[in-house]
Amino acid sequence: MLVFEAKLKGSNEQYEKLDEAIRTTRFIRNSCLRYWMDNKGIGKYELSAYCAVLAKDFPFANNLNSMTRQASAERAWSAITRFYDNSKKNVAKKGFPRFKKHQTHGSVEYKTTGYKLSDDRQTIIFTDGFKAGSFRLWGTRDLHFYQLNQIKRVRVVRRADGYYAQFCLDVERVEKREPTGITIGLDVGFSHFYTDSGGQAVENPRHLRKSEKSLKRLQHRMSSTKKGSKNRAKSISRLARKHLKVSRQHKDFAVKLARCVIQSSDLVAYEDLMVRNMVKNRKLSKSITDAAWSAFRDWLEYFGKVFGVVTVAVPPYDTSQNCSNCGEVVKKSLSTRTHECQHCGFVLDRDWNAARNILELGLRTVGHTGTLNASGDIDLCIGGETPQCKPSRGKRKPKK
Repeated sequence: MLVFEAKLKGSNEQYEKLDEAIRTTRFIRNSCLRYWMDNKGIGKYELSAYCAVLAKDFPFANNLNSMTRQASAERAWSAITRFYDNSKKNVAKKGFPRFKKHQTHGSVEYKTTGYKLSDDRQTIIFTDGFKAGSFRLWGTRDLHFYQLNQIKRVRVVRRADGYYAQFCLDVERVEKREPTGITIGLDVGFSHFYTDSGGQAVENPRHLRKSEKSLKRLQHRMSSTKKGSKNRAKSISRLARKHLKVSRQHKDFAVKLARCVIQSSDLVAYEDLMVRNMVKNRKLSKSITDAAWSAFRDWLEYFGKVFGVVTVAVPPYDTSQNCSNCGEVVKKSLSTRTHECQHCGFVLDRDWNAARNILELGLRTVGHTGTLNASGDIDLCIGGETPQCKPSRGKRKPKK
């Protein structure tokens, strides 16, 4: 599945119509959630049927077509199923579904009806009951390379700097690359974004820290305005656009760096960090958030599937304490940045030593699981061949 995004160019009246559609979508989602709370034991199909009842009782809800209303019910059901799954797994925070309130961002999703693309694929026309009209698509992606039946959904997203249309295409993305024979281990950190097993380090850009002064100034201006005034709305818009810029900087850095790492390696090993638990540390939470380790890992795994590169997440326990030369444990605090082994006399940078341990664990893990062998099976898979392996199930004995 590919997602192409383009900005919608229209008038203020058209944007107000899109806001009405987004508010109606939020209303249907919250109503389905309330219906689930009041009637225990109902499922996904009952929520979809309840959308027709809402369309009859509320005329503004009928402006959305049936597929768009069902997509709103699917959002409510996804929150419910996530709560059920966490309850079965005995997760501490199960995430009970909550009602959505008005926010700067929001979206409305169309499946196969409610919109129409022009012949030149440069304009989209919304044909639902809100009659938002035609919008010019402004972006770098060209939809001429894909058929109309490949567009499964169109999602209109509202952000701080405008409205965007996301096209979900039913296309499998596979790209070819030449094997490099390089295996790499990555150790993420604060002083350097990561240090690999070869000793190379990438500097941490610290986008949030660099924008912290301007964010503080905009936040102070917003707090000094009167609630409900136009100046407050303008201040909120400026602050939201600044936060949006920082988030885009994080994403751009993670995407480009992850693609570069995947294209230059045949196996990438990294730590399986629980970032959600790590941000609970008050002293390090802002630095962890600014580093965006989770986004970098997600893009590593995505590009690994696209380019056919093995990505292995290893447990992070004692990767910094163990000696990568002799394997002995050398206890050190976070302030100690140099690894000095008393057993073999090996001296190395702390992060470099950890990256070497991560690579060793990654190669060991891949070899034991049998998914892909780091030495030879990678080349076979990249070349389009399937590694030979024994069948997991033996032949049945003939009945007597």
